[in-house]
Amino acid sequence: MEPSIRRERVDTTAGTVVGFTGDGVVQWRSIPYARPPVGPLRLRAPQPPAPWTGARYCDEFGFAAPQRRIYMVLSGKIQSTSEDCLTLNVVVPAEATDEPLPVMFYIPGGAYVLGSSAPYNGSVLARRGCVYVSVNYRVGALGCMTLSSLSTPDITIDSNLFVRDLVLALQWVRDNIASFGGDPNNVTIFGESAGAHAVATLLAVPPARGLFARAIVQSTTKGLVRTAAEADEYAAQLAALLGASPQQGAEALMQAEPARLIAAVDQMLKATSRETGKAPFGPSIDGDYLPQDPVEAMARGDAHPVPLIIGSTSYEGKAFTLMMTHMPLTEPRIEEMLAEAAPTVRARINAAYPGYPKADVCIRLGGDRYFGAEAWQIAEAHSKHNPTYVYRYDYAPRALQWSGIGATHGTDLLALFDVYRNRFGRLLTLAGDRRSALRVSDDLQSRWVEFARTGTPGAGWAGYAEPTRAVMIFDRKSRVESDPAAAQRRAWQEFDLAV
Repeated sequence: MEPSIRRERVDTTAGTVVGFTGDGVVQWRSIPYARPPVGPLRLRAPQPPAPWTGARYCDEFGFAAPQRRIYMVLSGKIQSTSEDCLTLNVVVPAEATDEPLPVMFYIPGGAYVLGSSAPYNGSVLARRGCVYVSVNYRVGALGCMTLSSLSTPDITIDSNLFVRDLVLALQWVRDNIASFGGDPNNVTIFGESAGAHAVATLLAVPPARGLFARAIVQSTTKGLVRTAAEADEYAAQLAALLGASPQQGAEALMQAEPARLIAAVDQMLKATSRETGKAPFGPSIDGDYLPQDPVEAMARGDAHPVPLIIGSTSYEGKAFTLMMTHMPLTEPRIEEMLAEAAPTVRARINAAYPGYPKADVCIRLGGDRYFGAEAWQIAEAHSKHNPTYVYRYDYAPRALQWSGIGATHGTDLLALFDVYRNRFGRLLTLAGDRRSALRVSDDLQSRWVEFARTGTPGAGWAGYAEPTRAVMIFDRKSRVESDPAAAQRRAWQEFDLAV
């Protein structure tokens, strides 16, 4: 059988797209997977893209979702923003294969108020043998708040808009990815931070069933799922910030310029930063698109039955010491969080974190509370019904260790997206860490792609199950340990049962 010829021109259900070749891959950037959600489509469920004639050249990133410009600067990709942001990117190996490749569908993070797919070039993963897809979705007030309670007879607002965006993007993959050499029946969704939270949420979204076969959750967090009542309360607060009553809120939202909505988002973030565990942005339990809390769905066996990788970094909280002040990373905030805890629960937490209230211990405690504990809870729930693999990412080059940053939130992305092989990564490894950094990068990348291909993350990594609770530790010498954070896991489990 003659191998197929990889072409830059591909026909999709909406029209022809033309990509470009380089660095061992073929890329298509900013392919529309939905109509622009503007005008009467603002705050509505996304609609399939309008067909086009002729060829669409996909060699540049398009718009990011509306957000503060500083976020684009911090990400290293200066993009213009627009509500016309519902696009995705595809990267495939330049060398054709006879068999369809597994698909890896990346959801970027950003606390549900910022972010873009542009900084996450998946070429390294594609070269390892997959079709890589990355996606933009609506963030902030225009996508990550459920404002449906403000609907009127004349203006309908749909719930969980960003979740609906992601489902439509996955439907696009189902319908089109075979034309790019991918297997639509073997899609792995993965993401970090809010992107990881979105992945975990999709496990409990009924319309997403069958659209993916595996999932990877990197550093998801607590406190981002809203009840219907909480969503309605935040919707009323947003309307008030726009100078409108709840009855006038829909009209105000339809008329507001994106800049005004971004300013309102900032005001809401500042207000909720004083409340531990509160955030207005994220999915909401609407009884329809998301009928129940995702973790509860996993515990009951109601979540989609797919293999899962889940984990966190060892020092998650350090990345948030200068921002996200609602997180319990200092003694006053921790004491506020634990104020209602029973003495026995408090004693277990104190025992799990010897040295408290030293500053570094507070940061570790707070990071575990928001990131580690969520990973442990999901692992306990999902593993009772489906194959589950748990990891902890401990690796940090000396430059990050000496700076006090360590293996914190997001540093696993340096390895996953091959940053240690570029100029910035070489600077981070000047202290003699290049060999170890590349070894960890190769290990993480190969295991992620192997999981996407087969549903298991390679040799030597056992599934997570009682009583051993195997955890892969990614570090200078990666290894598998049995329940390495048992005391912390049990302490937060008891705390959650008591609150």
